[in-house]
Amino acid sequence: MNKKILLTGATGGIGKSLCENLISSDHTMILISSNDEKIEYLKKNYGNKHFYYKIDLSDMQTLPEKLKLLNEKHNDIEVLINNAGITQDNLLMRMSWEQWKKVIDTNLNSNFLIIKSFLPNMIKNKKGKIIGISSVVASTGNPGQANYTASKAGMIGMYKSIALEVAKRNINVNIVSPGFIKSPMTDKLNEEQQNNIMKIIPNKKFGYPEDIANIVNFLISEEANYITGQTFHVNGGMLML
Repeated sequence: MNKKILLTGATGGIGKSLCENLISSDHTMILISSNDEKIEYLKKNYGNKHFYYKIDLSDMQTLPEKLKLLNEKHNDIEVLINNAGITQDNLLMRMSWEQWKKVIDTNLNSNFLIIKSFLPNMIKNKKGKIIGISSVVASTGNPGQANYTASKAGMIGMYKSIALEVAKRNINVNIVSPGFIKSPMTDKLNEEQQNNIMKIIPNKKFGYPEDIANIVNFLISEEANYITGQTFHVNGGMLML
């Protein structure tokens, strides 16, 4: 069944795979990126059936108004996929307030504003799916990423609470929490670094963006209507909860 889906972070490794997977399933996409070149890339690759918007999710001053305008144009969105995320790594003793705030705003506060903007229409329409892409480090912690882990752990708590609030409204709210996923970042790791990572992954390999896209596609389907408030760990066994 065709759904209208809003996706943030549409041009990264996971975001690109989500686009391809969901478009191939004949869904209509509203794709958000903060970069003009990436917007043009999306338009070139996916055509006129879909919608493209340049929005800076870290700008808390302009984001509410832009979401309001977006909501007026698309008041029939059935699925929200909050995938956008950034890192600005540093040890806490050296981390600046700007590094902390930029990551929290982009990765967590934007989720709050996006969901708050589109949830009323979902409640009115008595259906909806909300999915957040978190990270394994939300559950394990990671040195040098206090800001990132806080943002991703915050997503899990927030989504569980929202799930409880809207379950009776026929709205499902879930988290997908990837482990080490093959990407340009992992490609830059040297052999020693990759071997050290493999030691903590029982599966002894990196995941692929398609692994995340496949479970998201399942969660937005009718087959997942009885699943809500859950965190799905996709990490090759490095964390088992």
